[in-house]
Amino acid sequence: MSAGHKTQFWTIARRDSAAGYLFIAPQLAGIVTFVLLPLCLVFWYSLHEWNVLANTFNYTGAQNYRMLLEDPSLPAVLGSTALFSLGLVVLNMSLALLLAVLLNQKLRGIAVFRTLFFSPVVVSLVAWTIVWGFLLQKNGGINGMLLFLGIEGPNWLREPVTAMISVIVVQVFKNVGLNMILFLAALQSVPNELYEAARIDGAPPFKQFRRITLPMISPTILLTSIITIVGSLQVFAQIAVLTQGGPGVSTTVLVYYLYQQAFQFHFFGYGSTLSILLFVIVACLTFAQWQLRKRIVFYEN
Repeated sequence: MSAGHKTQFWTIARRDSAAGYLFIAPQLAGIVTFVLLPLCLVFWYSLHEWNVLANTFNYTGAQNYRMLLEDPSLPAVLGSTALFSLGLVVLNMSLALLLAVLLNQKLRGIAVFRTLFFSPVVVSLVAWTIVWGFLLQKNGGINGMLLFLGIEGPNWLREPVTAMISVIVVQVFKNVGLNMILFLAALQSVPNELYEAARIDGAPPFKQFRRITLPMISPTILLTSIITIVGSLQVFAQIAVLTQGGPGVSTTVLVYYLYQQAFQFHFFGYGSTLSILLFVIVACLTFAQWQLRKRIVFYEN
């Protein structure tokens, strides 16, 4: 009776389900340990004032969230964050798509150029940023080249407008190769028969690109836009190495402001509150982009 009951309980469907759960258990444990648990802890910390130096941990309720609404520096920080993200996303994706189109040619030695444009992606981020920091100094390499052409360059990292442009350009050159490879893979998957039919109908190249290429690679455009936007909101090392958020708060993005509040000023409770704000912004933008897929993404049946 017992053996029969055991055999009946472990049906084929249940054994398959148990095997599936065992396969996903390591990844699920990682998500819980490194994503869900830290997120819950950050929310818990945001309800407290935690002073590491004084060894105090006091419950303050919604006090940190009231501070968030009353913070006079936050509007400027959010403005800098929006400006940085917008500039980075537009420039990165436009340049990546242009490079992908240019490199999607069956020419001799084209693989060398693909490697050259992708190589910055695998370079150490800090090393890349330090080198650019030297190039962008008042007497650095960039101004040296401009001076050779008879142009006196600005102090790139010490003026508000040029500082923001500089950090955007440095980040674009660092990661444009990743989006370029994704776009290149998408372009190579577009059937040639569509272009041949368009050429027979007399469609010019730009119309072929607008009517065939863009719709066919729209799923990749959606993917790269989500990756690039989320990445732009998490940029820290470039700001810390190049400008330290200055001059003023012109390049102080939300992640760097969070770092300042939590680890420079030791306001860990308020820093956790800023983390919650960042999480909400990223989640809302990702959700909005995912909803737009129904209108702008073409899926081939």
